[in-house]
Amino acid sequence: MIIAVDGPTASGKGTIAKRLAAHFGVPCLDTGLLYRAVGRQVAINGGDPDNEKDALAACDFPDALMEDDILRTEDSGGLASRVSVHPAVREALFKRQRAFAEQPGGAVLDGRDIGTVIAPDADVKLFITASVQSRARRRWLEMVDKKLDHEEEIPLSEIEKDVVARDARDINRRDAPLKAASDAMVIDTTSFDREQAFELVLEAVQEALGKT
Repeated sequence: MIIAVDGPTASGKGTIAKRLAAHFGVPCLDTGLLYRAVGRQVAINGGDPDNEKDALAACDFPDALMEDDILRTEDSGGLASRVSVHPAVREALFKRQRAFAEQPGGAVLDGRDIGTVIAPDADVKLFITASVQSRARRRWLEMVDKKLDHEEEIPLSEIEKDVVARDARDINRRDAPLKAASDAMVIDTTSFDREQAFELVLEAVQEALGKT
């Protein structure tokens, strides 16, 4: 059983993916963290995330970086969006993601191209979305709550601009652009809180799998 959970930044797909994995007792991979790790490694290396060679070299990041809270910062998210436009980077990380999807017992993967590129054969494909304003506010509240960024608090208006910029990069990149798979269930969570959104998604997934 493979469940693909795609969607734009701060749509709630990560929380939904983790809860689905817990419900069905299978592992979950936040593929966005892989790209955040690459982006962060570029910065550590003193490279340019817009340079494909620098980004590709950063794919050889230490495993410990995946556990660093710095990957959850707004800055790391921006770096991830920039390195993810490079085809060589996406190719370098493809095998790692595909192997995770194919492990015995199944898995849940969340990202931006799971249902279209990484696991087009997924048993269930979800595309979780929400309005730009809603996503920006969620991201801002998350940052305030967890205090992940060590610099001065970023204004909500700036986060909204960043969300729009990331959407543009993700949607318009040449390789594996952000889009819903033709057979994906598109779920807009703008009007729902986390619990309501998960209940809606779980019901849809259970119906698709024929499970309870």
